[in-house]
Amino acid sequence: MWFKNLQTYRLAGEWTLAPGALEERLAKHPLQPCMGLNPQSRGWVAPATSPQLVYAQGRQMLIALGVEQKLLPSAVVKQTVDERAEELASRQGFKPGRKQLRDLKDQVIAELMPRAFAKRRSTRAWLDPVSGWVVVDAASPARAEELLEVLRDAVEGLSLELPELAQSPGAAMTAWLAGGNAPGTFDLDQECELRGNDQTKPTVRYLRHTLDGEEVRKHISEGKLATRLGLRWNNRASFVLTDKFEVKKLRFEDIEKAREDAATQSPEEQFDAEFALMSGELVALLKDLEQALGGAPVQAAA
Repeated sequence: MWFKNLQTYRLAGEWTLAPGALEERLAKHPLQPCMGLNPQSRGWVAPATSPQLVYAQGRQMLIALGVEQKLLPSAVVKQTVDERAEELASRQGFKPGRKQLRDLKDQVIAELMPRAFAKRRSTRAWLDPVSGWVVVDAASPARAEELLEVLRDAVEGLSLELPELAQSPGAAMTAWLAGGNAPGTFDLDQECELRGNDQTKPTVRYLRHTLDGEEVRKHISEGKLATRLGLRWNNRASFVLTDKFEVKKLRFEDIEKAREDAATQSPEEQFDAEFALMSGELVALLKDLEQALGGAPVQAAA
């Protein structure tokens, strides 16, 4: 259940919903199977081992959006359309035109879609009204927005904003690389991406490579800026920060210890322990990361 990618948002207003009230709202939109010609359905699913749609420890909450998609490969559609186009051409004595081909494609999709295989996936989000965070475990903003769009439908008046930072992550990461060190509780790891500003966007990537040498600083002096940077946090986690303030490849050092301790626990007890540990670590990590980028402290919701 440990989050691996963080898309982070700030609550713009006070969060007033208790877990039970949020459960009632999400329960109105559970995930339903794709029916008929619908290629996709979205709805809420249980994020933990229990059937509840909202998992809560105090005011810390975890939710999950489920998505079911019909798998209809374009190659299968094209092959079927081509076969029927040949049959139509032999009957009418000439090749079908564009409109006929479009109609054939629509007909094929309508016939095949109900028989297509369905694939499900889920995306989790951690809600922390105390510190004012909403964090989606997603590799891209588009995947996070998919969850947030459905959440806004369920929670009327929900307002989110991106964290306010005094420094752009790209400028800050470039300065850290130029100086050979990161601020506060952070240390440079062994991964980065540098990109030039001209039309060709020349890009240099380092992986499993020390970043405090002259070679990296030379690229920066030539005008390249950091777009990704591997960091270690307080000897407790490692991750890659992007110039969009995305956290990727997040790995906590306490994962293995938590799993060892969970050997004698039930699945419910294990989930409780891991969520308590993860949410506590995320609060501390995001606070340090926001401060490293000059973010102003945000008053916690009452």
